[in-house]
Amino acid sequence: MHLTSLVLDWRRRLRLRRTTPGPLHDYLAAPFPGPTIDYRDVEYLAVDLETTGLDPRDDLILSIGHVVVRGALIDLASASHRTVRIGHSIPEASAVIHQITDDQAARGEDLDAVLAGLLTALRGRVMIAHHARIERSFLSAACRRLYGRNLLVPVADTQALARRNLERRNIPFKGSDLRLHALGERYNLPRYEAHNALSDALAAAELFLAQAAYRDNGRGLPLSAFLC
Repeated sequence: MHLTSLVLDWRRRLRLRRTTPGPLHDYLAAPFPGPTIDYRDVEYLAVDLETTGLDPRDDLILSIGHVVVRGALIDLASASHRTVRIGHSIPEASAVIHQITDDQAARGEDLDAVLAGLLTALRGRVMIAHHARIERSFLSAACRRLYGRNLLVPVADTQALARRNLERRNIPFKGSDLRLHALGERYNLPRYEAHNALSDALAAAELFLAQAAYRDNGRGLPLSAFLC
């Protein structure tokens, strides 16, 4: 068994016993997919966040987008995009990037409702994210604030997978080559509007499937080949 996954699931069971009833407890009650399972038999949730900045200690989640991936198929009927209500004006620089205005944020939902919905969708699944450190850190900070515990989640990071692939093939690259839409172009994937949580989640889902198809020789691969 993949050692990292073994430790992660052990931590999940330990965390479950120490977490009070609620959305995080319900999420932790579902076992994580085993690392030896064929990746095609696993369900994933591609997730993207838009935030006011990059520091989860000071910045806030503005919106969360996600879509389910089952094996090699993206379930578009599962797509979700929810805006979070925040308690102050959105910084101008952030509003320009994400196109989320103060009025839109004021009509958004409370973070606890949005996060509970995400945890329900993520239950028993692997999270797909591009440069997953952002999603992990902000979601952990939100879970810690609302439920008193960090978020534990198995992750397939499409940026890390791209880096591994380029390094393995001794192909030189720049940091900009690892951006979501640059990698999408490399795999001839559709281009979506940038800095929208749902379209970026969909782009990450498509990128993951392209990366998996590139590596799969037809006999499948264990999930551990994609975990970061």
